[in-house]
Amino acid sequence: MTKHPESIPPGSQRGRFIVVEGIDGAGSTTHAKRLYKSLRADGHDVRLTCEPTTGPIGGMIRQVLQNRLMVPDAEGPRPFAWSTMALLFAADRLDHLDSFVVPALRDGATVISDRYDLSSVAYQSVTAPGGIAVVPWIRELNARALRPDLTLIVDVPPKVAAARRAKRGGSEELFESTEIQSRLCELYSHAEELVPGDKIVRISGEGEIDDVAANLLDAARTLFVGG
Repeated sequence: MTKHPESIPPGSQRGRFIVVEGIDGAGSTTHAKRLYKSLRADGHDVRLTCEPTTGPIGGMIRQVLQNRLMVPDAEGPRPFAWSTMALLFAADRLDHLDSFVVPALRDGATVISDRYDLSSVAYQSVTAPGGIAVVPWIRELNARALRPDLTLIVDVPPKVAAARRAKRGGSEELFESTEIQSRLCELYSHAEELVPGDKIVRISGEGEIDDVAANLLDAARTLFVGG
């Protein structure tokens, strides 16, 4: 995957782009927020965001994930094929980069995103009939996506993640079945192969939340050493 050619001029100074990833229930949202607060406390200009976004395409994706997308003459929520979801996520991501991420980085801010294209590669391939054989196509869809400076994967066993999802309540979303989450956990264990060349740091998501957050912060702070 290459850098977005129109995103940031070569040689220009820009902020850092950090992504927090993990299966559902790993704590990526919680830890993205905590990392945002901690880096702000360090004195950095930090912007927090997420995928799917709150934009027009992201809003549609969220409706699909939550089984809320209704269409005329349909008896219930409309399901989308895995390939359609891959296209929607890629479109949402490029719009996200153009409207939020790249402008913030140009301003010199650090951007923290709860999920990015590693999620697309993992989630869409795990639901595709061809399995990981579709990974090259999904990566090609995201070929113009700016690469993160650091991807932090919060690792938890599927059973731990499932217990956390059950505790927070609510209806099960599209990808939250035990079978899918177990397969996703296996895919995330090979993340370096899914997004080759990206800097990936794994942090155990088990244990006290403060300890996990401190480990993520330590990893993120390495980006600011010497400047």
